[in-house]
Amino acid sequence: MSERYSWRLTEIGKPLVRTPGAGTAPGPDEATIEVAGCGVCHTDLGFFDGSVATIRRLPLVLGHEVAGTVVEAGANAASWIGRRVLVPAVIPCGTCDLCRRGRGNACTRQTMPGNAIDGGFASHLTVPAGHLTPIPELPDGLSLADFAVVADAVTTPLQAVRRAGVGAGDLAIVVGTGGIGSYAVQIAAAAGATVIAVDLDPARLEPLKGRGAAAVIAADGLSAREVRDRVQDLAASHGAPRSGWKIFECSGHPAGQETAFAMLVTAATLAVVGFTREKVALRLSNLMAYDADAFGTWGCPPHLYPEAVELVASGRVEVLPFTRKVPMDDVNDALAQSAAGTDPRRIILVP
Repeated sequence: MSERYSWRLTEIGKPLVRTPGAGTAPGPDEATIEVAGCGVCHTDLGFFDGSVATIRRLPLVLGHEVAGTVVEAGANAASWIGRRVLVPAVIPCGTCDLCRRGRGNACTRQTMPGNAIDGGFASHLTVPAGHLTPIPELPDGLSLADFAVVADAVTTPLQAVRRAGVGAGDLAIVVGTGGIGSYAVQIAAAAGATVIAVDLDPARLEPLKGRGAAAVIAADGLSAREVRDRVQDLAASHGAPRSGWKIFECSGHPAGQETAFAMLVTAATLAVVGFTREKVALRLSNLMAYDADAFGTWGCPPHLYPEAVELVASGRVEVLPFTRKVPMDDVNDALAQSAAGTDPRRIILVP
C-alpha cells in the first residue's frame, strides 16, 4: 500500500471526506499501523450523527476496531516493527489509580482511537504502542482483517463474561445478539455455560444455532414476562440451574434492558453491555429481593486481549458468519447500511 489516506468526519451527519495522508510520525513510545481492517461499530454511528460526543473536536478519523501491521515505530517501540497487531479500542494510561487496580478499561485518561485520536477509517494510524496485542500465525480461512472486530466486539463481551464469573454448569442468557451479543453467546459457551440467546430478529439468532446457543428465543411480540417463562422452560429442559443465572444485556435498547432485568432470579448476575441514551422504568428493589448483582462494563482491559485473540484463532469463537468486508472507499455507504440495520453482520472496512 503506497498511498496514505483517511476518511475524515468534518461535520456531524455529513459524508466522510477522503483526505490525503494518515498516521502521524510516531513518537518514542508510539507505533504506526498499516490498517488491514477496521470494524464499523454502533458507537461510530453515534459519533457520526452527533448523538454521542467525541472527545476530540472535528475533524476526526473514526474507527476503533483495528487490526494491521506495524510499519513504523519510535525508539522505545522498535521491536513492534513488522508485527501483526490488534489495537485496543480503549488504551489506558497505565499509571492512574484505576489502572493500578486492574480497571484500565475505565481509566479516565484513556486514549480511544476514533474518539480521542484519529482512528482506523484510514490506510494508517498512529497509536501508543504499550498495549498493542500481537496476532500470531493466521489460521486457515482467516485474514488479518478478520481480527479487527476482536478489538471491541469480542473483547467487550469477554470482559463482561469474565467479570460475571461464568463457568461450567451456569446458565447464561444473552439479550440482543447483534455485533456484541453474537460473541457474548460464543464466549459464554466456551466458558462452559448453557446459553440461551434472545433477540427480536430471527436472522440474528439463526447463525448462533450450533455456535454456542443451546436454545434461541425470537422475542418479537413477546412481553418480558413471556420471555422469562420461555427461559425457565428451556433451562429446565437443558438441566440448567434455576438460580444464579448470568444475564447479559447486549441490545442497547430499552425493551432489551427491561427484558434482561426481568430475567433476575435468586443470586443472578446482570451485566449491562449495550448502551442507549433512553431511560427505562425498573423496580431496582428486585436486586435486593433476589440478592442479585448488577454491573455495567465499558470496553475491556488490555490484559484480556490475548485471550480474545486466542479464542478466535482457535476457532472457539467464530467471526466470519457475523462479519462482512467492504472496501474502505465505500465507507459512507457502509455507515448508511449499518445505521439501517438490514444486514446483521458487522462491517469490516478494508483499505
